[in-house]
Amino acid sequence: MLVIVVAAAVMVFVYATGLFGALTRAPNFQKEALSLEFSSFGPNNANSNVTLSLRNTGTVPITLVSYFVRDASGNRYAQSPWANQPSIAPTTLNQAKILIYSVCGCPYTGSAFTFQIGQSYTISLSSSLGTQFSFSVVRYS
Repeated sequence: MLVIVVAAAVMVFVYATGLFGALTRAPNFQKEALSLEFSSFGPNNANSNVTLSLRNTGTVPITLVSYFVRDASGNRYAQSPWANQPSIAPTTLNQAKILIYSVCGCPYTGSAFTFQIGQSYTISLSSSLGTQFSFSVVRYS
């Protein structure tokens, strides 16, 4: 009799705390994922313009809402919100134009900088769902 009472108490507790519902729900396998396939500086102003060719490798559409560009010294440009927000459907390739310096009209932290040949830059993108993506690009010419 004691075993039945204990088992009933455990079932009431599990039900009351919502664990039973959480255990019976199907898992959510939707995720946001981006891969950088190519980057190109320019064509108009390679010092302040880089285009990222991004492929959505996730299972849901991605809308990019902000970006940050950081140089090796830690200086950073921020574009938030992003005026021309690119949206990328699953499995498709789309381009995102990243602007810095005076052409973007965006605030910076530290010192202003431009894209220099031979230097590496970290570009962080944020989606409308809050996912962060970071890519490293190098200007070769």
